[in-house]
Amino acid sequence: MSRFRASGLRVPLGYTAGALVLFLARPTPTSLLGGSGLAVLGEAIRLWASGHIEKTERLATGGPYAHTRNPLYVGSLILAFGVAVAAANPWVVGAVALYFAAFYPAVMREEAAFLRQKFPAEYAAWEAEVPLLIPRLAPSGPRSSRFEWGRVTRNREWRTALAVPLVIALFYALSLLGR
Repeated sequence: MSRFRASGLRVPLGYTAGALVLFLARPTPTSLLGGSGLAVLGEAIRLWASGHIEKTERLATGGPYAHTRNPLYVGSLILAFGVAVAAANPWVVGAVALYFAAFYPAVMREEAAFLRQKFPAEYAAWEAEVPLLIPRLAPSGPRSSRFEWGRVTRNREWRTALAVPLVIALFYALSLLGR
């Protein structure tokens, strides 16, 4: 019997959580304005991080990876919180918080263990200087990676980049319908 892996459930249950968010959303013009700004900021961080990462090939330590070891998750947290604010329903905020609390600590541990094994010396130097999640203001640690738009495409970040305006448009339509 295989052991539970949070990373295996994170994406499928993320789609389920997304559907729940859409169902529960009761956006207002004010919630849309504030939430959209946060969602766009979160996606901007994700784009920046995606332009640095070459999954399983090299350890990304430049750009946002010099501020936090998990900039994609920082971006995802900000993006999701922005969607929750835009949804204007406290149940959505709770669902988003529960989702992240249930999956992200375990996923970060799994990824750290993988990277520690694959890049032992590089990871140790990076881990000693760069925090796990809460970004430091000034960059630190080794900074070997450089941003490339081709990586953004290879990492399929365009999907999330397209989803953000789509969700904002859906919430706007819901607000017009008085929902």
